[in-house]
Amino acid sequence: MSTPPPPRSLTCSPRPDPAEHAPAEGAFGWLHALGPRGRRAFGGAFGGYALDAYDYFTLPLTMVALSAYFGLNSGQTGLLTTVTLVVSAVGGALAGVLADRVGRVRALLLTVITYAVFTVACGFAPTYETLLVFRALQGLGFGGEWAVGAILVAEYASARHRGRTLGAVQSSWAVGWALAVIVYTMIFSLADDDLAWRVMFWTGALPALLVVWVRRSVRDAPEAAAAREKSARRGSFTAIFRRGRPGSPGLLRTTLFAVLLSTGVQGGYYTLATWVPTYLKTERDLSVVGTGGYLTFLISGAFAGYLTGGHLTDRLGRRRNIWLFALLSAICVLAYTNIPSGADTAVLVLGFPLGFCMSAIFSGFGSYLSELYPTAVRGTGQGFTYNAGRAVGAVFPTTVGFLADGWGVGGALVFGAIGYGIAALALLGLPETRGKELE
Repeated sequence: MSTPPPPRSLTCSPRPDPAEHAPAEGAFGWLHALGPRGRRAFGGAFGGYALDAYDYFTLPLTMVALSAYFGLNSGQTGLLTTVTLVVSAVGGALAGVLADRVGRVRALLLTVITYAVFTVACGFAPTYETLLVFRALQGLGFGGEWAVGAILVAEYASARHRGRTLGAVQSSWAVGWALAVIVYTMIFSLADDDLAWRVMFWTGALPALLVVWVRRSVRDAPEAAAAREKSARRGSFTAIFRRGRPGSPGLLRTTLFAVLLSTGVQGGYYTLATWVPTYLKTERDLSVVGTGGYLTFLISGAFAGYLTGGHLTDRLGRRRNIWLFALLSAICVLAYTNIPSGADTAVLVLGFPLGFCMSAIFSGFGSYLSELYPTAVRGTGQGFTYNAGRAVGAVFPTTVGFLADGWGVGGALVFGAIGYGIAALALLGLPETRGKELE
């Protein structure tokens, strides 16, 4: 009599999904390599960062109208940006800790809800002081979204493709920026400026749609979540400031130089992102539609720069990519702001390389900062360093605002090139991490 087969175990491993092991070759090999869960995480991070950009640019695009409505000088309008960026440091640090303690997806949802709610609130502001408060609170969510989304995707990505994968996430900033310019052009062409700036802020409710999808579809990377849960010191600020000891390297040096790197890159970037629309309208005398057209070249360059920089950071390494584009960004700033009066075609053409270089330098940030920190404090380390740099870098656009009254906006924008020099120097204190596997 034959022996019956043993019963099938009720706890057997599920059949592997063939998509998880799809070939990682070709132009979109990095996307296939993420697998189904990773691609959903990518979609959540991409959408969150695009809408983060959209909500951020509601301010720079409406600054001329705001100045007229509230009777502000250049210093006061620049302060709106500075407050956003300074408070974003607090929001980024808190979101990083939350990401390590309660998970990447939960922290991502909180950041998106926060920046959406307070962007809409800005549209109801009755006074400049109220607008300043609402914009500061918007910075809490704005500061945390990128760091949390970047870590979520980095923990799904392979070491081979991490640079281009995170570069693609970064490219969503240009998508959100472009959407903001399109909506701005439509609203300000159809409505009076005194109403148009309010409507622009009210459209910041768009991220609510993303929140519903992320909550239902996106999950943390299982291996990273398990490793994080095993650590007794997850989400610890003291850990990222601990000095090294024999046999136990600390993270203090890494944290300090990563903050300096972020300060330089973001000081240069936000100087341009904040003041170029005003420069085009006030010193180049462009109309609303004309400003939108010129910004199209800048944004197209930014999108191409993010994607190209992502590939280069995998090929050249994290440090070489940042060094290269720090130099090129500084050169482009000097060229763009010294174009003679009347040479508007040159302003149009140079917008593309300017956007390209100042964005390509960011492509390696998501992968680089993720690779500098262990899993237990990856959110804390990346959230703090990126946003502390953003807060210190916020001094740059404010300085331009105060200098603009005497130097003109174009002359003061040269100050942004200094930031890229600081970034290049900061790399001297940081290691190369290309090819590093995240535990």
